[in-house]
Amino acid sequence: MKFLEYTNLDRLNEFMGHLNLGERTIKGCLEAYSCKHTGTDKRLSLSLENEILDYLGKSSDTDSSSPVEFLLSRSSRKALIYLVLTLYQMYPDYDFSTVKAHQFFSEESWDSFKQIFDAYMFEASKEWVERNEEGSLLEALYKALDEVVKLAECEIYVYNPDPDANPFLEKGAIWSFSFFFYNRKQKRVVSFRFCCISNLADEGFLTDTIAQADDEEIFNDMDI
Repeated sequence: MKFLEYTNLDRLNEFMGHLNLGERTIKGCLEAYSCKHTGTDKRLSLSLENEILDYLGKSSDTDSSSPVEFLLSRSSRKALIYLVLTLYQMYPDYDFSTVKAHQFFSEESWDSFKQIFDAYMFEASKEWVERNEEGSLLEALYKALDEVVKLAECEIYVYNPDPDANPFLEKGAIWSFSFFFYNRKQKRVVSFRFCCISNLADEGFLTDTIAQADDEEIFNDMDI
């Protein structure tokens, strides 16, 4: 996998990188990767493939909704491996199990992505309109993604890992989403992570408040 630089993505990242909205901060990041193997990718890809085949060999589950059914397709296994390789590029120190990762990925449509974006990025979109005269934030995002991965040809995945083992989750996060736009023909992936962080938690306000409350309880029990 190779990181790809695009000016249109950089512009959106500059806007969404740290959008302070008072008590909350919106953070968004778009990253594009080529699926062509570089460095250790080939060895890791082979290891992930063997992990899947070993899992398939041991499993007798034939439920059409199970990971097995999805992983029986070579093209689906390839897509999953590219998504996991992208995760490794983003978080090289984190261990992503291919089989478990499948359980956390679900395919989405552009319409479902749009609904989530409109609902959770409403304030960010208002801020974009105030700063820019040419269209909405979603329109700018669509255009940028389309230029990089041709959305009409894309498979869109959302990644929802276990909250206790989520490398994307930041301290003080109110909500967080991770989408991946994968174009098989171009062999290219764009990741889009966006989240909302509580500035009160980020500044240690909640911790200080709890500590203060504890101190008051201690003093209440003391004769002064």
